[in-house]
Amino acid sequence: MSGHSKWSTIKRKKGVADARRGKIFTKLIKEIIVAARMGGGDPEHNPRLRQAIAAAKSENMPKDNIERAIKKGTGELAGETLEEFTYEGYGPGGVALLIDLVTDNKKRTAAEIRHILSKHNGNLGESGCVSWMFEKKGYLLFSKDEVEEDKLIEIALENGADDVKETDKEYEVITSPQEFENVKKAIEEAGINYQLAEITMIPQSTVKLTGKDAEQMLKLMDALEESDDVQKVYANFDIPDAELEALNK
Repeated sequence: MSGHSKWSTIKRKKGVADARRGKIFTKLIKEIIVAARMGGGDPEHNPRLRQAIAAAKSENMPKDNIERAIKKGTGELAGETLEEFTYEGYGPGGVALLIDLVTDNKKRTAAEIRHILSKHNGNLGESGCVSWMFEKKGYLLFSKDEVEEDKLIEIALENGADDVKETDKEYEVITSPQEFENVKKAIEEAGINYQLAEITMIPQSTVKLTGKDAEQMLKLMDALEESDDVQKVYANFDIPDAELEALNK
């Protein structure tokens, strides 16, 4: 179980419960506001906003909510002042962590993140301590049961993908951030369904976890995701599938 793809799978399984708590909409609205503030309110000329809107629509966010968030970002509507920043640190077993945050109170958020990390055998690090271990990439995830390997590889590579990787149950398509939209569009036009499509931070190497460290790592990831101020968490842990199944019993 590698940190990126399998944690995404866990999150999808948790999606219904998270939606009930309203956390998904809260995070998506913040991302739309920040994206519109940074790059303008036209998604055609703002790739980050375009991705944020697509993510919001995939969660069935009402159009009015999306439009209000965009207007708050561009200043057409009044809204809270949001600050965007990233913390770097370590989890159980020395796992590297990148934590993207958006908040209206940095002091409160800093205290909360420190508390979450210390509770789950983690700690904050200095700026730059782990960011060098990650690379910004486009990422698409596919179930082997829903796609033909040859067709996926052909379409992905012909439209600019860097690589297509295989796991036990899934295919992963990796792209540069610049080619992500082209690859995603080509795959959609071919009628191929993906489970996940996003711009993300992919670790260059992983840390294998078992036993108590694996259990604590999953609890830490879950606790961080529960914070309203945490937008994304990236980690380089690797938990074997058999270990994960044992933890989930």
